[in-house]
Amino acid sequence: MTLSFELPAEDRARSPYTGYTRAHWEAAADGLLHAAWRWATPGRALLDLPGRPSASGVRSDGLEGYARTFLAAAFRVAGAEGKDPHGWLERYADGLGAGTRTPGREDTESWPLILDHQVQGQPMVESASVAIGLRLTRPWLWDLLDDGVRDRAEEWLRGALRHTPAPNNWYLFPYSVAGFLESVGRGDAETARARERALELLEGWYRGGGWYADGDGRAFDHYNGWALHLYPVLDAHLSGDTELGERYGARLREHLESHAAMFGADGAPLYFGRSLSYRFAAGAAAGIGAVSGHTPLSPGVSRRLVSGSLRYFLERGATGDDGLLSLGWHGPHEATLQTYSGPSSPYWASKAFVALLAPAEHPLWTATEEPAPSEGPDRVLSVPAPGLLVQSTRADGIVRLHNHGSDHVRPHEGEPAAGQDPLYARQAYSTVTGPTSAANTADNHLSVRLGGARSARVRIHPLGAGHGEGWGWAASWHRPVFPSGPPTVPGLRVESVTVVRGRYELRVHRVLGAPDGARIEQTGWATGPGDGVRSQLHGLHGWQEREEVRAPQGTAFTRWAVLPRLSADTRGTALLVALASLTAEPDAGGLAAVTDVRAANGDTVEAVWAWDGARTRIVFGSAGVTVDQL
Repeated sequence: MTLSFELPAEDRARSPYTGYTRAHWEAAADGLLHAAWRWATPGRALLDLPGRPSASGVRSDGLEGYARTFLAAAFRVAGAEGKDPHGWLERYADGLGAGTRTPGREDTESWPLILDHQVQGQPMVESASVAIGLRLTRPWLWDLLDDGVRDRAEEWLRGALRHTPAPNNWYLFPYSVAGFLESVGRGDAETARARERALELLEGWYRGGGWYADGDGRAFDHYNGWALHLYPVLDAHLSGDTELGERYGARLREHLESHAAMFGADGAPLYFGRSLSYRFAAGAAAGIGAVSGHTPLSPGVSRRLVSGSLRYFLERGATGDDGLLSLGWHGPHEATLQTYSGPSSPYWASKAFVALLAPAEHPLWTATEEPAPSEGPDRVLSVPAPGLLVQSTRADGIVRLHNHGSDHVRPHEGEPAAGQDPLYARQAYSTVTGPTSAANTADNHLSVRLGGARSARVRIHPLGAGHGEGWGWAASWHRPVFPSGPPTVPGLRVESVTVVRGRYELRVHRVLGAPDGARIEQTGWATGPGDGVRSQLHGLHGWQEREEVRAPQGTAFTRWAVLPRLSADTRGTALLVALASLTAEPDAGGLAAVTDVRAANGDTVEAVWAWDGARTRIVFGSAGVTVDQL
């Protein structure tokens, strides 16, 4: 894929895996900014990028264009100690003055007011990027403004402190605004309370193991890295607050132990969770970890991850011929988006440029690149707090995520089938596949079919996770809900366990309370023709039929997809066992990895692995699930 802007020559001596250096990062930032600034208003307050508007409207989208690109420019200039060869800060200074002159007014330049999240909340999101940008560039922008502009900017920013955020990571937006105001001597009780409230909530959302829930529910995804860790650690780094730095830095360090394992050998982050159009922002956690020193990763591994992710998207069409980041994954892709996605939304990818805060002589840039975790031996890692199981294979560099705990359902919400989100509800995700469209057959899904209606998996209840040498497991249960007829069936429950070894996935389900006429279906990975990735699914116990199902709307990785499906009629209690695989190995064989499966008493499954005779025993009980490797 040809880029619309030029990058320096590769340096394969220092960066043997990506060829990227710090100069590539600066060139990428400049290229993205040049493309976006072609769409600025005359007064430079809004960047009205072309494309379908978000639910917040065109004016909010224009502010989003200003704020999110400002973040990239700020990291770029601050990292260069104020050197600004393209004059980015002059443009943002002009835009700040014009946008805050008459905020809320319907004209060419005025910024929308910051109101409560359910009224007009998107400007609160953007206020954080504006505040961080001003904080990073204070000596070369804020300190040079006249008092009137500074006062107007403060008044607009304080709207974030005086209105209600969404009940999740949004509380870190007023936190960041308050941090900036305090850094320039404009703090007071209002800023102190905004910061105190955000940190109170952050403590409640921390689940251990370096993972935060994004709010009071069980939403675990990329927001951990690019929001819940990034904002407090960056704030502590900029303020020099060692106490907060140690507290939140220790959590970031632990988070990176598992997060680093979630990038494929091609540099791709996992396609999982919302806001995936932010793309290489997934590397922001590794970047701020290296900058702040709160990381378990060597500098060479950190650069491998961040540069690998940046290169992955730049090489696969993330920017079009016009140089703009599109709404999608590789290129444009509607199913990747949310209602809040607008033309400028992808520029939250700017967060990855936090790596530029490491100066040229920093080990992040001077060390020789080292392989990513997915480029080492086959690996299995359980992450009990969010209920995730990570599986990677050296032969093809694919990373797979088995989801037994993240569901994006808030505690007060019910479980309607319409609430099933393909970006969370599936059993498994990877770095080379995406979920099928909601209008097509769901991939990696266990459904109960009644009267033609297939059940949805909405709220996920984790039952545990663990790993040993070369193997691991995770388990959960859910209540099947139906899109038509009665939404639930009394007593119907599905308990699920995934056990992985090498490239293989042993998928075991216990269905309880299946009514007469129930048919159970299990699907596998959705892959496209000729894309070099193969999906396999084989019934080992309880399944009666196998077929291939088409998904004409494809995925973020392929225009058209096919997926395997097993099915069986059942009633009452049933144990169902299958073996699945997703592989890009050209000579990978079939699914003969398990030679014997025994099911007993409606609660115990034992499987024997062919290559070493090891046995996996799974016991379902009233108190949970136990999994042993014998």
